[in-house]
Amino acid sequence: MITIDLYNIGLTQAHEQEASRCEGLFLARISGQYKDLYRAFTANGEINAEISGKMRFEAVGALDYPAVGDFVLLDRLDDTGGTAIIQRILPRKSVFVRRAAGTSQAVQVIASNIDTIFICMSLNNDFNLRRLERYLSIAWESQATPVVVLTKSDLCNDLAGRLADAYEAAIGVDILVVSSMSDDGYVAVQPYIGPGRTVALTGSSGVGKSTLINRLLGEEKLLTLEVRAGDDHGRHATTSRQLLILPGGGAVIDTPGMRELGLESADLSRTFADIDEYGRQCRFADCAHDNEPGCAVCQAIEDGLLSSERLESYKKLQRELKYEGLNFRQLEEEKIRSMFGSMGGMKEVMRYAKDKNKRKGR
Repeated sequence: MITIDLYNIGLTQAHEQEASRCEGLFLARISGQYKDLYRAFTANGEINAEISGKMRFEAVGALDYPAVGDFVLLDRLDDTGGTAIIQRILPRKSVFVRRAAGTSQAVQVIASNIDTIFICMSLNNDFNLRRLERYLSIAWESQATPVVVLTKSDLCNDLAGRLADAYEAAIGVDILVVSSMSDDGYVAVQPYIGPGRTVALTGSSGVGKSTLINRLLGEEKLLTLEVRAGDDHGRHATTSRQLLILPGGGAVIDTPGMRELGLESADLSRTFADIDEYGRQCRFADCAHDNEPGCAVCQAIEDGLLSSERLESYKKLQRELKYEGLNFRQLEEEKIRSMFGSMGGMKEVMRYAKDKNKRKGR
């Protein structure tokens, strides 16, 4: 019989104490999700599971359903007598969520109970500071610690320049450089993994997440696809989220590449700590950093201490957080309110609508 030490993959005494109050149920960790079917690690191995009818009835939104990385309570330790039933989700210490692509406005839970989120971005044509700021804002909000992993360093002709740009966008965040071409190209990430710790890899399609995980696993367990000829872009390989046990201890969560990363909630104050610091020096407390007199942020841009592109990215994410949940009618009502309030407010709503259409490819 296969035995699994749940403490090795992140179980804590707090989880065990919570579980002790529910007699007759067993601890497990969700390792995969496939529509209504889940995979879970128990002390006796990995088994199939599904949620109870009560959980399905009481669920209001996506946060009420199990997600990859959740610690849960099951009615059994194996599924030889039938699919195990998930009776309860234990409290999460961190949860990485996004607003789903499209018009549904639904929230998606990417993964939970993560210690470190590796935000992977390749150093070739995929390199995009504005996308990095978006990922960082969501990662900080999750309560996990973000680490930027710059992949495919063998394809970069200006490593020093791109590193400088990344440090400007990822203030106070560790930045690692890796290459899949050499056997030791992944060693930079090893200090972040180990018994009891969970790391998750996220980023765009084709940046090398699956290749990096295979290196950590010591085997080609995940499908990887070659870079497309002529444009340096990798191809999408991962199609679902899954938690894997690392041979040296701990766990890693692989996530599919995301074409669009909508904001459900985000911590802009940590991602844009430099703008917040300059903002505290502005003459007016409600300064919009848009040519107001005494604006320290605009002065920093003029002095070359801050890029105008970074400020625009900050404003764009602020608008998205403020208006993303509104439907068409609510947006129109907001436009009317802004029209009678200030032209600045009206412009803000119109900019948001323009940004949203761009994200949808219109």
